[in-house]
Amino acid sequence: MGVEVLVDPTLVPHTFVTYCVAPPTTPYIYPLLRETESSCARLASLKRSTRPSPTRPLLLQPPEQPIAMGKCYPTVGAEYAKAVEKCKRKLRGVIAEKNCAPLMLRIAWHSAGTYDVKTKTGGPFGTMRHPAELAHGANNGLDIAVRLLEPIKKQFPILSYADFFQLAGVVAVEITGGPEIPFHPGREDKPEPPPEGRLPDATKGSDHLREVFGHMGLSDQDIVALSGGHTLGRCHRERSGFEGPWTVNPLIFDNSYYKELLTGDKEGLLQLPSDKALLTDPVFRPLVDKYAADEDAFFADYAEAHLKLSELGFADA
Repeated sequence: MGVEVLVDPTLVPHTFVTYCVAPPTTPYIYPLLRETESSCARLASLKRSTRPSPTRPLLLQPPEQPIAMGKCYPTVGAEYAKAVEKCKRKLRGVIAEKNCAPLMLRIAWHSAGTYDVKTKTGGPFGTMRHPAELAHGANNGLDIAVRLLEPIKKQFPILSYADFFQLAGVVAVEITGGPEIPFHPGREDKPEPPPEGRLPDATKGSDHLREVFGHMGLSDQDIVALSGGHTLGRCHRERSGFEGPWTVNPLIFDNSYYKELLTGDKEGLLQLPSDKALLTDPVFRPLVDKYAADEDAFFADYAEAHLKLSELGFADA
């Protein structure tokens, strides 16, 4: 199949344009502008999500980077793209100053991890800004993240909260030494938070992990790779019932989570029941061994899993 861009003259210059994936044998192709009566008629049949948005004006221009298979990313306007880059720089400074990378990664994960692949509800669409979602038990302490982030968000009103929270997670991994994770802007904010109970329970085992991540549409490999994000941060007893960091240096993103997991319990370090489940599961365990031995392999799989998580329900082809 080919790719084309459908142009409605009534919407230019803020037409919402979607660039779809090319056939598997082609990395990507630039769209052709077809300003014809038939193309404009076909525009009406596009998903309503392709309608212009004040926070996501789009320009008629080819994408700057290859498009991932299975996604149709919207292309944001120049002003929005510039705001993303400026916001990224602001986030780097604040996260480094406050040593809050673990908290930023957690809010990005918890924002996205509510997605349900069957009902197409929840996901990384900015609902964590609502007090109702912050009040969910699994989100104890994330009100601190929102308070830290809000002064930056006010500087960039053009950005959606959906993009903003996910950008904070990407920056948190980057500035702590982790892999570079691609970021595609264009998420729209949703008005209502998802129901409570969609995030993992740290007291449960591998069956529970598969059930929860399966609702998101993620794989066994994604589960183990994302678990490695526990290399950052610590638990606080008043928030989760558990206390302590997973690694000796909880502000460095590396593969030490897996190394510590394989060495067993240590005084001062934490291993949750859901962490230990990775060791006893016949599919999870070989991945733990792999990532403990090969940080590059972990970084590659983590970046892929984080990207998937941050784009659940977004730009699906």
